[in-house]
Amino acid sequence: MACWYEGPLAAFDTETTGVDVETDRIVSAAVAIQEAPGSRPRISRWLVNPGVPVPAAATEVHGLTDEQVQRRGRWPAPVMYEIAEVLAEQARVGRPLVVMNAPFDLTLLDRELRRHRASSLSRWFDRTPLLVLDPWVLDKHLDRYRKGRRTLTDLCAHYGVPLDGAHEAAADAVAALEVTRAVGRRFAARLERLSPRELHTLQAVWHAAQARGLQTWFARNGSDEAVDPAWPLRPDLPAAA
Repeated sequence: MACWYEGPLAAFDTETTGVDVETDRIVSAAVAIQEAPGSRPRISRWLVNPGVPVPAAATEVHGLTDEQVQRRGRWPAPVMYEIAEVLAEQARVGRPLVVMNAPFDLTLLDRELRRHRASSLSRWFDRTPLLVLDPWVLDKHLDRYRKGRRTLTDLCAHYGVPLDGAHEAAADAVAALEVTRAVGRRFAARLERLSPRELHTLQAVWHAAQARGLQTWFARNGSDEAVDPAWPLRPDLPAAA
């Protein structure tokens, strides 16, 4: 039987108005589904009119202007519902979902669902849990002493994965999926006997340890910045926008 990294995988990515999951909005999203390594992924794309201005700083990252999303983007409520349905389908068929830095994208989707649908993301996974693979967490745990940045662009360079059109949701989703397969192959001796369900549980533990280490580093360097240990979804805040 093929290991999880040689089997069917899906990937999810978003582009946003900023980096605050409580107040920023999704402007584009994509889900890529690949049934086997090397096969052409099926891609679903969404462009969203977030209902708030798209800052120039965000446009510099992903290239989507306020004018573009107002003219061509759809209203958030139906889009967030459609995305949640697609992710729920991955859970129903047992297809692991790759999300680079999962607490950002999944938490942002959760807040958008609460904002526009009065519902949490977890509602879609009451019966069948979503199994998440986060290449950022996997790489940091399995190659913890490697120096340097670990953005998606950096991971693609390190694992030899092409990345055409960085900061475009579909391109980033496919790249994260391929990086995850590459991580699996490189660390096969440590990963091949783990099921996606076991790996999901382990990643929550690994991410929490990574967060504690980063929090300690911040404190040692005089920063009061807080690091959330929750993975793959941050708990709701009562004052969330």
